[in-house]
Amino acid sequence: MRRSDVPIFGLAIFFGICAGFIEVKLGDILITAVTVLVSTLVLGFLRPQRAWRWIAVVGTFVPLARVAAYLAFGQKPYKAQIWAAALGFVTGIAGSYAGAMTRLGVDTLFRKTGQ
Repeated sequence: MRRSDVPIFGLAIFFGICAGFIEVKLGDILITAVTVLVSTLVLGFLRPQRAWRWIAVVGTFVPLARVAAYLAFGQKPYKAQIWAAALGFVTGIAGSYAGAMTRLGVDTLFRKTGQ
């Protein structure tokens, strides 16, 4: 990992914690999915190399937040909520690779001539 990636990983962890908090507090799969999608889209655009890592970092915090809520507060999730927490990885895949492809398109379109 390069030193310049450390702030981006910090941002990814922050986005993941926010997505996990939204999942536990609101319990709405759509809002959580959009949060993960937009978060990984931004991260994929900022650092398109190895876009899978943003899925892993952001998507992991949603199920971890469910487990933490169960252990800390005794909030027992329904089976649907467990599956919904895991679906954050699916929207993370779409967001991360869409961000990486957008960055590729922007770099291609605005590349200086003669390179």
